[in-house]
Amino acid sequence: MKDNVRVIIRTVVSIIVVAALVVVGIRLTGSSKDGSKDRAYNAAAKKVRKMVKSIDPDTADLISSALEYDSKADDASELPDLDKSSISVAHATDTYAEIYCSPEKAESGTDGWMSDMAKDFNAAGYTINGKKISVQVRDVTSGLAMDYIRTGKYSPAGFSPSNDMWVKMLEAYGVKTTTIADKLVGNTAVIVMKNNTYKDFVKQHGDMDLKALVEAVENGEFVMGYTNPFTSSTGLNFLISVLQRYDEKHPLSDEAIERFTAFQKNIPFVSLSTVQMRNAADKGTLDGFVLEYQLYINDSTLSKNYTAVPFGYRHDNPLVAVKGASSEEKEILEKFAEYCQSDKGTKLAKKYGFNQQEDYKGLSNDLSGDTLVSAQSVYKTVKDAGQEVIGVFVADVSGSMNWAPLASLQKSLINSINYISSDNYIGLVTYNDEVTINVPIQKFDMRQKSYFKGAVSHMKAVGGTATYDALLTGTSMILDAMEEHPDAKPILFVLSDGETNRGYSFDEIEGVVADLRIPVYTINYNQWDAKSLQDLAAINEAACINASSDDVVYKLKNLLNAEM
Repeated sequence: MKDNVRVIIRTVVSIIVVAALVVVGIRLTGSSKDGSKDRAYNAAAKKVRKMVKSIDPDTADLISSALEYDSKADDASELPDLDKSSISVAHATDTYAEIYCSPEKAESGTDGWMSDMAKDFNAAGYTINGKKISVQVRDVTSGLAMDYIRTGKYSPAGFSPSNDMWVKMLEAYGVKTTTIADKLVGNTAVIVMKNNTYKDFVKQHGDMDLKALVEAVENGEFVMGYTNPFTSSTGLNFLISVLQRYDEKHPLSDEAIERFTAFQKNIPFVSLSTVQMRNAADKGTLDGFVLEYQLYINDSTLSKNYTAVPFGYRHDNPLVAVKGASSEEKEILEKFAEYCQSDKGTKLAKKYGFNQQEDYKGLSNDLSGDTLVSAQSVYKTVKDAGQEVIGVFVADVSGSMNWAPLASLQKSLINSINYISSDNYIGLVTYNDEVTINVPIQKFDMRQKSYFKGAVSHMKAVGGTATYDALLTGTSMILDAMEEHPDAKPILFVLSDGETNRGYSFDEIEGVVADLRIPVYTINYNQWDAKSLQDLAAINEAACINASSDDVVYKLKNLLNAEM
């Protein structure tokens, strides 16, 4: 009997010991996957600090500079000059009408429907009052085109965005338009997810629509990506559709804004491009993302491996005449619209991927332009869902940045002050052969903004290019700041024009950057592609912006609107 009791006691003790060891093991490893990530993060943080110690960056004296605010934020001075290369089809006659057209129909191949129709129209010999006429098509994103028109910097005769939201916003800004055609070609915005993910989603939720998707995101069951609603028609559509999901009649009500703020907590990032979202989905960071159906159906890899579900408002590509267009230009636009809506035009549109989901009616609420403009403002205010952002700008001041690139960098960084929330924590690092901490990370209040502007204003370009030394320094600064603000969102911005020729190499820093999971957005000032900057941005699903000297101000502003 005693022996049996001893056996039982030993068994119980063994079970307790094993259980305790399992618990300890789980705590140490974070239940395998998450624990290994934590160990990798901690090891990477330790390695970065060691590397920065060997770099031994300088710390500059703080320089204060007076702040000047333009009461017109987003004015014409921020916009790039029109690029001649953006003309897809040049006018063929002295009497013509110019149209700003969204890229999915103004480029080439299956994205060149309007370009092809314009070429044929111009060759057809149409006349008005005995004068031969033609159209000129310019490839301009819908958001940029709206900004050109509303600020008065440039104004075409006609405007054909992806959807009519941009036209409504023009009206809200006081720019009158005349509808030439409500619909040139049909298209839809879609939520795209891998086929297996779609099947699992439907199995779990019974359906796949915006209602089910929003609930899944709220519950942390689905990781969603969408594009910047200041520049993207699909992103703007998604924003207003989600707000209406919370309050259909009053999408800007307190309840809708409060729930959208909570929704944003489970959005890892708002993308600058479709490529950025797709790369994140391929790596498993995103379960789904938004796209236009025409782009989806023309990409064989996407259409084979992903399922697309329409959402929100239709993208029916209207054509409007803009205030200031002459009666002659309006008549040209009307003739061109008729030509586009002919059998020839509709057949070509179908071939190019348009008019594919005509049975999808979409949301029907008559949104005002004021509501859409306000929705963009709401997004800017609450997109980080109350989460603090810790960001460091890493700026190249090597010799190759002298003159125009440096002047453009300074202008863009000073302008960016207007688009960074005062609740965020911001620092600045510059580099050539050496690395300098110009502005240590602090809350971006008036004093910090003054120091930031002062440091930027006194930049001088000389010497070599130690990009990765500076990146590591900025990373170390963020790691230190996050000890005080552990729930903050970290982000790095690297602004450069060339390849690294000093200090650490890409191969030496790639692993630690990946393990720390801090997104690195890169702004390339070189007129040629800088693969190293693209590779750096790709490590943690950020984006590389190819910015010429005259458009970087606008592109950096849009990046900050999306991320800061």
